[in-house]
Amino acid sequence: MRKTWLIFSQAVTVAVALLFVVATLKPEWLQGRQSTLLPSAVSITAVQPVALTSVPASPTPNSYRAAAKRATPAVVSIITSKAPRRSAHANDPWFQFFFGDQARQLQQEPQIGLGSGVIVSADGYLLTNNHVIDGADEIEVMLTDGRKAPAKVVGTDPDTDVAVLKIALDHLPAITFGDTDAAQVGDVVLAIGNPFGVGQTVTSGIVSALGRNQLGINTFENFIQTDAAINPGNSGGALVDANGNLLGINTAIYSRSGGSLGIGFAIPVSTARQVMEGLIKDGQVTRGWIGVEPRDLTPEIAETFNLPIKQGVLITGVLQEGPASAGGMRPGDVVVKVAGTPVANTSQLLTAVAALKPKTVAVIAVQRGDKAIELQVPVAQRPRNPVRNDR
Repeated sequence: MRKTWLIFSQAVTVAVALLFVVATLKPEWLQGRQSTLLPSAVSITAVQPVALTSVPASPTPNSYRAAAKRATPAVVSIITSKAPRRSAHANDPWFQFFFGDQARQLQQEPQIGLGSGVIVSADGYLLTNNHVIDGADEIEVMLTDGRKAPAKVVGTDPDTDVAVLKIALDHLPAITFGDTDAAQVGDVVLAIGNPFGVGQTVTSGIVSALGRNQLGINTFENFIQTDAAINPGNSGGALVDANGNLLGINTAIYSRSGGSLGIGFAIPVSTARQVMEGLIKDGQVTRGWIGVEPRDLTPEIAETFNLPIKQGVLITGVLQEGPASAGGMRPGDVVVKVAGTPVANTSQLLTAVAALKPKTVAVIAVQRGDKAIELQVPVAQRPRNPVRNDR
C-alpha cells in the first residue's frame, strides 16, 4: 500500500511539472482547453464595462443630485448695502480727538448684508425675507451663472417676513412651486442658500414638523420645521422637496450659538405665494379683520367657566362698534370655528381671520356658556398697524 501511494504521488508530481512546462513553452496547445475552463472570467470581463456605463442612466440610491441640479440655478445670493449713519458727534472736535481716523472710517463704511433669494418667474420676480432687505439702500442679486443685476423692491410684508424683488435679466431660471399641503413629517427636503457668504450650499434633512406657530418670530406663523442645516445667509433661500420643487422660504433658526442646531423654520410656499400675488397686484396684502382680543383657552379656564369644550380661543375683548361687535360677539365667547376652519389657539384664529375676504360676511362658531351658536360677522380689512393683540 505504501509503495502504491508513493508511485501515485510521483506520477502527480510529474504531470504537474509537464503541465507547467507546456504552459510556459507551448501555451497555444492549451488554448482550446482554456476556453472551456474560464468562461466565467471571460464573461465577467465582458460584462463589467457594460455595468459601469449603465449606472448614470438609472437613479443613484440615496442621492438627491437631480433635485439639487433642478433647483439650484433659481436660488440667488442677495447683497444689500446701507448708507453709513452719521454720528451726532461727527463734528465734535473732542470726539475726533479721542477716536481719530477710526471714528471717521466707521462713519464712512457702508453696512453690507448677505442673504439669499429664489427666482419664481422667468420675468424676474424673486422671493426673499423682508429682514434680508429691510432698510437697504442698494440691493444686488448674483446668480449661480455669475450674472449680477440690481434689484427693485416690488413690495414687502413684515407680518409674514416676505419680500418680493424684481430684476431685469434675460433667460432666467425659475423654480417650480411645490405642494405644501401634501408635505408630511419625515419627507426629505433640501435647504439651498448662501450661508455666511461662502457661496451657494445645499444641505439635506427632513420635515421635522408642520404648522409651527407661537414662536414670536412673525405676526402670522405657520412654519415648516426642518433639521436641514440653515445658517446666517440662508435667509430667503429655498427649501425644496426631493424632486426640487419649492416648499418654503428659509427664514429663521433656533440657535444659542448663531449656527445651525438642527431646528430651522421656513415660510410655506403657499403663504409666500399668496403674499407675492397681493404685492404684485395691489402693492399690499389684503387680510381680514374682525376686531377682537383673544386668549388661548386653557383647561383651567374651561373648568372655571364650566365649558363643555376643551379647545378654542377665548374672546377677552371686543372692539366697540367693530365688525365682531356688529355680528353679536361678546367677551367670554369661545371661538371654535372660523368659516368652517377649526381654531385651537390664537395663532390659528389670527390666520383664519386674516384669510377672510374683506367686505364679506363670515360664519363664526362660538361656545357661549353651555350653548353652541353661529354668528354672522362682517369682515373688515386688517389695518396696517392694528392695536396689540387685536384680531
